[in-house]
Amino acid sequence: MSRLIKSIFITFLGLTMLIASDDWSKNKKAIDKSVEKHRKALIKISDAIWHNAELALEEHKSSKILADYAEKNGFSVERGVAGMPTAFIATYGSGRPRIGILGEFDANAGISQKLQPTKEARVEGAPGHGCGHNIYGTGSLGAAIAIKELMAKGKLKGTIVFYGTPAEETIFGKVWFARAGLFNDLDVCMDWHPGADMEASTQSSKALIDFRVKFTGKTAHASADPFNGFSAVDGMELFTTGINYYREHIKPTARIHYQIEKAGDVVNVVPDKAQIWVRVRENDRESLNVVYERVKKMAAAGALMAEVEHEINLISGIYEILPNRRGAKAIQSNFEMLGPITYTKSEEKYAKAIQRETGKPEVGMDGIIHPIKETMPAQGGSTDVGDVSQIVPVVRLSTPVAPKDAPWHSWAVVACTGMSIGHKGLIHASKALGMTMVDLFENPQLVKEVKAEFKERKGSTKYEPMIPQGPPPIPQK
Repeated sequence: MSRLIKSIFITFLGLTMLIASDDWSKNKKAIDKSVEKHRKALIKISDAIWHNAELALEEHKSSKILADYAEKNGFSVERGVAGMPTAFIATYGSGRPRIGILGEFDANAGISQKLQPTKEARVEGAPGHGCGHNIYGTGSLGAAIAIKELMAKGKLKGTIVFYGTPAEETIFGKVWFARAGLFNDLDVCMDWHPGADMEASTQSSKALIDFRVKFTGKTAHASADPFNGFSAVDGMELFTTGINYYREHIKPTARIHYQIEKAGDVVNVVPDKAQIWVRVRENDRESLNVVYERVKKMAAAGALMAEVEHEINLISGIYEILPNRRGAKAIQSNFEMLGPITYTKSEEKYAKAIQRETGKPEVGMDGIIHPIKETMPAQGGSTDVGDVSQIVPVVRLSTPVAPKDAPWHSWAVVACTGMSIGHKGLIHASKALGMTMVDLFENPQLVKEVKAEFKERKGSTKYEPMIPQGPPPIPQK
């Protein structure tokens, strides 16, 4: 190639890249405009879900609001997927890449709260959105709609799939989606979660197994003939004693929790029924199984010592998240493009009042962009997003919807997820998600790199859903 031809080629290549870069910028500006165009509707949807505050698998109103809005905006909606009446999938476009985005909408039990920075139930004993799922599902749908609008104008090619996933707080609905193969055809899946910081997520989560143990004995009068009784509660208490002695010998990364659900009815009768809900966690599935198998032996041992029967029923289980740093870098660049979230004086006052009420430092809201963290094992919670990340690369982010250090799954978060602090996190997340999906739709190399990292992290691990056979446990009215 002569110098002249080479010079012309390089100039042409440079102009082509410049034009492509300009289009890319235009598409991201279009995402921003779309989310702003839908801002009022998105906030209205989020607030409606906040007021409904429906528990897992009972989110009929919340699911319908989201599915109806997706349908109104041109998506093809399939309802009642994976055996769950409140689950749905909304799809637009055709061909590759096929990008998914997750959306949750279930509430937490018993934490109803008014929109004020002091604790007071809106409806005593009712659920509340202490994990921000009213914002989660709505923010994801806003991003999906923005991408759909670019596709409709011919600016992007491929398929966008919004997953309306119920019951994250209890039976982990995404695992039923996974068992049904509903994530198998994706190239990449986007996810986010409301939080207290703005960050591109590179952290894992803990794998978890949820199970219930029922003990069955023989009843007798507790004073007249206790020697004829075999106490189911004795078996359960011996089981929990074993668990609590075992805590000294588990790794610091492991967690064991339990809730006694049934322990007899009256004091003067040897109880023949007892029931306990147990949850075991570890940083990965392999380590989790070690703890789970040991705890199951303790249940059998407790039953043996009390001479009662026992039955172990698996509720559900979830894998750890496989993080994706390449995807996180794309999110980070879009966060930097969007800039930090700013708060009014009244919002800062509100946030500090919540921190004061919950005994936290009164530092207010944290709307800055945090740097990408080093990839580390899980430090805290678990999520069924982990199962999705075992099937397809998942790219995740978080934006603030509550004050720094506010206790999660509590009234303090509910007090923010239905007002302007939560709304700002919703809109920011929606834009960042949409802009990152633009990157994925426009840049095949990015998709290739995200998938390559996923393949390396997953290795030879075979994914098998940790849920019982049969349909999800839909509440019966």
